[in-house]
Amino acid sequence: MARAPRVPQDGPSIFDLDAPQPVEPSSQRKLIVEADGGSRGNPGPSAYGALVRDETEAVLDSEGLGLGIATNNFAEYSGLIAALEMARAIDPAAEVEVRMDSKLVIEQSAGRWKIKHPDLKPLALRVQALRPAKVTWIWIPREQNKAADALVNAALDGKPKTRSTGA
Repeated sequence: MARAPRVPQDGPSIFDLDAPQPVEPSSQRKLIVEADGGSRGNPGPSAYGALVRDETEAVLDSEGLGLGIATNNFAEYSGLIAALEMARAIDPAAEVEVRMDSKLVIEQSAGRWKIKHPDLKPLALRVQALRPAKVTWIWIPREQNKAADALVNAALDGKPKTRSTGA
């Protein structure tokens, strides 16, 4: 049986494997992230699109990159990871609203659906490591996800866009 440390510990332990730690919200800021992924064939050439907006819906940062040959679900998760990384770089304490047209990724990330496919489990763990303390998961119809979808298609057409925030 382990005993409590004599001196309170700050920060991650050696068991955290360099995973980003959840940040408690101290900011009053709200960020909206939109993400999408796609493949031409499943698996096939794939890409993701991700963007971060402020409360006025102004785009603060965006990215659309190719992934090589991958499945659609891998691309969808990759888009969410990129969007969460950008949001964290912009304001790690902000409340985040996630909008995606992938019911699978939204429901799994919210913890309402089990993650059965072994290839998706590491991606889901990365999402959980990046998720802010206050997050809302929202499934949206594809028609409402046009900005992220455009980034996916541009990347698939050989016109990638890189983010401006570090992550």
